Amino acid sequence: MTSSIVAKDRDASSIPPAAPLPDIDAVDALVEEMRAALKVEQRPDGHWLFELEADATIPAEYIFLQHFLGQVDTAKFQDLEPRLAAHLRAIQGAHGGWPLFHNGDLDVSASVKAYFALKLAGDHPDAPHMVRAREAILAAGGAAQSNVFTRIALALFGQVPWRAVPEMPVEIMLLPRWFPFHLSKVSYWSRTVIAPLLVVMDKKPRAANPRGVSIRELFLEDPARSVYQMNATGSPLGAIFAGIDRVLRLSDPLRPRAKRQKAINAAMEFVKERLNGEDGLGGIFPAMANAAMAFHVLGYDWEDPDYRLTREAIDRLLFYRADGTVTCQPCLSPIWDTCLAAHAMLEAGEPGDSDTFTRAFDWLLEREITEVRGDWAWRRAEAPVGGWPFQYNNAHYPDVDDTAVVVMAMDRAGSEASKPAMERAAKWVIAMQSKNGGWGAFDADNEFQYLNHIPFADHGALLDPPTVDVSARCLSMLAQLGYGRDNTVVRRGIDYVKREQEEDGSWYGRWGVNYVYGTWSVLCALNACDEDMQAPYIRKAVAWLESRQQPDGGWGEDCATYWPERRDEAKGSTASQTAWALLGLMAAGEVDSDAVRRGIAYLQTLPRQASRWAEDYWTGNGFPRVFYLKYHGYSAYFPLWALARYRNLVRSNQRRVSHGM
Repeated sequence: MTSSIVAKDRDASSIPPAAPLPDIDAVDALVEEMRAALKVEQRPDGHWLFELEADATIPAEYIFLQHFLGQVDTAKFQDLEPRLAAHLRAIQGAHGGWPLFHNGDLDVSASVKAYFALKLAGDHPDAPHMVRAREAILAAGGAAQSNVFTRIALALFGQVPWRAVPEMPVEIMLLPRWFPFHLSKVSYWSRTVIAPLLVVMDKKPRAANPRGVSIRELFLEDPARSVYQMNATGSPLGAIFAGIDRVLRLSDPLRPRAKRQKAINAAMEFVKERLNGEDGLGGIFPAMANAAMAFHVLGYDWEDPDYRLTREAIDRLLFYRADGTVTCQPCLSPIWDTCLAAHAMLEAGEPGDSDTFTRAFDWLLEREITEVRGDWAWRRAEAPVGGWPFQYNNAHYPDVDDTAVVVMAMDRAGSEASKPAMERAAKWVIAMQSKNGGWGAFDADNEFQYLNHIPFADHGALLDPPTVDVSARCLSMLAQLGYGRDNTVVRRGIDYVKREQEEDGSWYGRWGVNYVYGTWSVLCALNACDEDMQAPYIRKAVAWLESRQQPDGGWGEDCATYWPERRDEAKGSTASQTAWALLGLMAAGEVDSDAVRRGIAYLQTLPRQASRWAEDYWTGNGFPRVFYLKYHGYSAYFPLWALARYRNLVRSNQRRVSHGM
């Protein structure tokens, strides 16, 4: 375990003296300063966009892709590659490898990818940073211990045999929907990644690898003789699926070629229908990269419009930093950044009818999904079309969470022009409620948990089941729009979040780190739904939040808390998690509490630059224990939002939050 500050319940002797009442004029001045700074960040067309940072795997895979395609001698890549490599070197951990998040433990898969990418980029294996990385990887069991996606990349470069990866027959594309495995039974991100990958795995191509780079030195034994994990869960069901995998591998030569080609055609039809223009397949890098490789292995002309558009979409994810380094983002987050920034600006006092919101909402309305019946319709065929994606455009995959937050911002601002869109979105969100009363991010009733035991799913994130944080946002939206607790949809949603409360009083955060995020989300929703905020289960949540406040007055929760044995870990306070805790406590009526006062004081003293508070630790989550995110906008709009809410409640002598979030 990395060294950490672990939050524990404190005895009476360790409780600090009562915090003084914050100088409300100083809070007001800070709010005005940071509101102006955030306003400057707004793009001319009305939207906000901040960097979305991932771990080493995404920039490493960008390098892999160019070497796979053999495009390493272009002037553009000759400029990019050393800058991508500089970024990878800069984020190497003190342990010698690469972590999944800032100051995290070594992750074998991320480290293997980063090492391989640096070697492809020309770093000598005897360079000190490469020696440290190699020693750390070997000490962790070597490259053979990598996860499935890393082993697929290694197979493409001939570093491991194809038996090192699970068998995924392309004929999956022809299976009926009633079959135990069908694309409709997995999440949107899984299906957009899987469809083109099936083509690549069927063809089993060899990367161009024009520099002939190998990483044999990262294996403890000959990769051709290694045994590779095919039952990551270690469960009896996983063992059954591993046996099926062996049968499928043996049957590979026997599968009819005509049917295989039919399946390849079906996969490419799926990809092309969802290609999503300049925003790319699914709006996410792994799906786009797999699509590019599929076009390549099928022999598409370099200037084929679909192939070219896919490569251009990938390049739009590159982020050029002020220090000269370059990274590759996993996706872009303009809708999410814009709606959250809008909430912060509204709380900070920006008039709802100002040009700031006219431009922001006009921009959002242009991106409303009004025609395409996306993959969600597989489960909700009668649902109306509506909502917004996470990215600039992603018509097949509107995001329930984004949609709820967009609607709440438009409603709070009193945007008359947005009312029809808000009504469409609300109807769609209501239709997307799952049978258990909760909401998933992109699909309804996506709970085929047995699929997380197949060999391909060692990341444990194949599905998109209902989650507390998304469900809370939907409840907040419905309550803000006037749906009462007597409404069946609202009642079922409240029952769902109450059932999901943890034993210690907190709620799990699926899309933000972690229990602070989930607890903030739910407390806002329960307040908006007019639940009794003095109810014992709510006071238990308040007590949990207060118990997790750090000595400096802030809140911090590490990405490692997704491992059950490390659920209390905190390396330090962060601006965004402090803001979530404050917003949650204020929703519970704790405006005058000592915890809130100390949290406000923490934000007042934390260093700032431009629109953002200082924040090194990551507070976003892609897939728990596998893939984390740093939303660079979180340290801009969330602290502003919390400070402004505190100011507003104190100055108005009100103690009840009147908005959904």
